[in-house]
Amino acid sequence: MNRNYYHHCWIVLAALVSALGSTGHTQEAQYFNQNVSDSNPLRTEQARELDEYVKALAADRSRLATVFQPDYSSTKSFERSAQTLRMKFADSIGYPPPGERPQKKATFTQIGSDSLGNYYRAMIPILPGVHSEGIYIVPKALNGSAPLMISMHGGGGSPEVALFNGGSNYHDMVRGAVKRGYVVYAPQHLFRAEGYPADIRARIDARMRLVGTSITAVEIAKITYALDVLEKRPEVDPARIGMVGLSYGGYYAQVTPALDRRIKVSVSSCYFGVQEGRYAKQELSVPGDFRFQNRFTWFRDADLVALICPRAHQVQAGSRDNASHREMGKETAPRAAAFYQKLGVSEKFEHIVFEGGHEFDDESAWSFVEKHL
Repeated sequence: MNRNYYHHCWIVLAALVSALGSTGHTQEAQYFNQNVSDSNPLRTEQARELDEYVKALAADRSRLATVFQPDYSSTKSFERSAQTLRMKFADSIGYPPPGERPQKKATFTQIGSDSLGNYYRAMIPILPGVHSEGIYIVPKALNGSAPLMISMHGGGGSPEVALFNGGSNYHDMVRGAVKRGYVVYAPQHLFRAEGYPADIRARIDARMRLVGTSITAVEIAKITYALDVLEKRPEVDPARIGMVGLSYGGYYAQVTPALDRRIKVSVSSCYFGVQEGRYAKQELSVPGDFRFQNRFTWFRDADLVALICPRAHQVQAGSRDNASHREMGKETAPRAAAFYQKLGVSEKFEHIVFEGGHEFDDESAWSFVEKHL
């Protein structure tokens, strides 16, 4: 074969390769294509739809009727009608917390004494490896049994902050009960701890939610499980249990009696309506431990008061406190009061604005407690 033959073959082969390449490009050009940015308006619309959906759910008060249809024919009937809502609330926060109750006994170690009473460091096992810890005070003049008062400190505080060196804005929230002859338990809740990050509370709460409970549920248990022990002590009258709290403690003075009906009277100071106000202004400004499921559909503060009714409950706010700790509470209180009014026990609910700031108002609180305990 001569050189011309080979040259001709190469020309034919090159033509075939070129044709195949051209065919491949033609097939690719047949696929549909569009700029990604062309669908940006659809994603914007999706965000708008979901935003409006959330707002509509929060505004739909009729949803509450699916779990709570109050029966005002009697106080007993009302309490029965609220039971489904109470169970839903417990589920929403993961209460009771998982874990078997320890068999180890509680300890009460005396740490001091004065003219008013004897002071003890209480350590009460409540969950595996977890204690309810606080200060327990028995009046010196006590003869027999007396009412028990749970005194709950506020955010960043402790029983010691609420009790010692004048009590700061707590005033007589702890010793005031002792002065009236009541036994007192002032438990410690988690806000700060040496050697741990400043946001330890938020971290623990986030981790608890991943295993089926929450910081709110565990800290309620630190009160209610402690009551199981305290109500059996000879100096305590188990039929006369009350609770008072300031700020974060005011939150617990609302959610704890909502779940535990042994608490006959409660005072929530400088808390009521705060989260509703935050939610209305900027939804995600509500702290994480207040963001439990259905918080703003079934469990607004007035709805939680329905779980306390017909037991006595006072809500107080300071006239010089931040407006966020007062104004929404004033707006919401009538709805809470209506539960009591319709049962004919309106004197068992009070919403007061006292002359003061972010502080516990002794005069109104103890007058209310003494009247109903």
